[in-house]
Amino acid sequence: MTGGDHGWQIGSHAVMSSHHITALIAQESSGGGGAIIQLGILLLIPFAMYFFMIRPQRRRMREQQELQRSIQVGDEVITTSGVYGIITGEDGDSRFWLEIDDDVQIRIARAAISGKASTDDDVEEADDADESVSANADDD
Repeated sequence: MTGGDHGWQIGSHAVMSSHHITALIAQESSGGGGAIIQLGILLLIPFAMYFFMIRPQRRRMREQQELQRSIQVGDEVITTSGVYGIITGEDGDSRFWLEIDDDVQIRIARAAISGKASTDDDVEEADDADESVSANADDD
């Protein structure tokens, strides 16, 4: 048998892994502290990916599901395709009737709602409030 007493073939994953571990231990014992740092960095990558990618995506998904559950008749919404309308009725648990124009209604899936639409009046009122706050700050 090649590869020593263990019966492993040279180049197998088990032999390669044991060679890498042996090399890391040899570097550490010979004063190669850089290998420990490199190993630590490699172990931190999955944690960083979780905190910077996976966790925020789960939070966004949870917020989207809560929004879709909170939609009621009379809410103005925007769909994932960019269609604005007003919810006029429910058609089961997973569908709504959406009025997109006078006497024009379409049936959409609950999952197709991307958010509640803010009316232009709400945006103008928010802008006016921001201007009055900045004007008051300038007076001080």
